[in-house]
Amino acid sequence: MKRLALIFALLPAPALAGSWTPPEGCEITMTVQSKGCRVSNHYVCKADPPGDQWRADFDQEGIYFYSRINREAEWIESFDVNPTVRQSLDPGAEDPASFSELLSAGIDTYAFSLSRDDGTHSNVSGFDRLTGRSFTIDGVVLEETEFDYTETDDGGTVLRRARGNEYISRERRNFFAGPGETDLGDGQWRPIDGSPMDFAFPGDKGFGSTQPIYDCDAILSMAPAVSSPDLMEADHDQL
Repeated sequence: MKRLALIFALLPAPALAGSWTPPEGCEITMTVQSKGCRVSNHYVCKADPPGDQWRADFDQEGIYFYSRINREAEWIESFDVNPTVRQSLDPGAEDPASFSELLSAGIDTYAFSLSRDDGTHSNVSGFDRLTGRSFTIDGVVLEETEFDYTETDDGGTVLRRARGNEYISRERRNFFAGPGETDLGDGQWRPIDGSPMDFAFPGDKGFGSTQPIYDCDAILSMAPAVSSPDLMEADHDQL
């Protein structure tokens, strides 16, 4: 209940153009404008274990998603908004995700389970691999990864698959979306690309912004054909 109270405290009136204010005891560390009409405010909270990070995602209509990872970039919990549904990592993962292993070995495999408070449950397995390539995006040096994962229900039915490339920041121990493709369980692969375009840090223009600026006209024009937010966000960066 305490965690849900925090989330509902994060849900003010629909976001307007301007700067977002995180909940009490939390501090924004970075704002990222990405392809796919998304802007994300990354923040940390004093009440969380050291190394935990939050991300709040906004589209043209306002905030729609929150997520929390730990120091190993494990997916701890996330919240879809309108309606609010919480998804959390089940304890005792078969093969926990490990950012440290990815950095030291160049590859990290994982197998874990997720539960939603609507009663549904799923299992995720896959890998992240460093490609050896790095890119500088808006002055921030990022390393490229290759990823591939599958999410199934307990009966083995595929709910989602995704593959492609992402980016990591060693310093911030974080993943950022990239170009790839996803299958939402119907056997059809669809292109996705949530690559970061602009980074804003404290004192920078756009820091704390709630208004995405990239690809928004394109997203709006295809809205009738896109009925699920998973189509735009089905990648390792947002399970």
